[in-house]
Amino acid sequence: MADTDTGGAEPEGAEPGAMGAPPEPPPAGDPNLGYFSVSLAVSDLAVSQAFYEQLGFEPLGGGEGWMIMRQGGAMIGLFEGMFEKNILTFNPPDVRAVQARFAERGVETELLHEMPEGQDPAVALPATEDGGPAHIVLEDPDGNAILFDEF
Repeated sequence: MADTDTGGAEPEGAEPGAMGAPPEPPPAGDPNLGYFSVSLAVSDLAVSQAFYEQLGFEPLGGGEGWMIMRQGGAMIGLFEGMFEKNILTFNPPDVRAVQARFAERGVETELLHEMPEGQDPAVALPATEDGGPAHIVLEDPDGNAILFDEF
């Protein structure tokens, strides 16, 4: 995956600069949460991809059972059989800075280095305590999953 000069990462197979303009700067003192997308749990990737193409979304990249699509500033990920619920996804350039800021605000998180159980091990991301790919998963008060994924 290619890092852009904005500190964000683009999905594998995406054209350089395909994610568009960098996200707006965060409020003072807050780390950049990076790009935002909604990750949709779909039952048939091909059917879902065709539907979103009818809405004007274009594929950016994908792999076995998943596809990232964009229409203007809107990003969606389509994931077949990888998880049960839809997920709000942020791709910060430094998930450890996000975790530290959350801790300052009393939000307890666990930095995870392995993909969730059931995830294809071929796409599992290695990480170290000091840097590299890692993620945090939170739930909001209504049970909506929020993923902060540095890849």
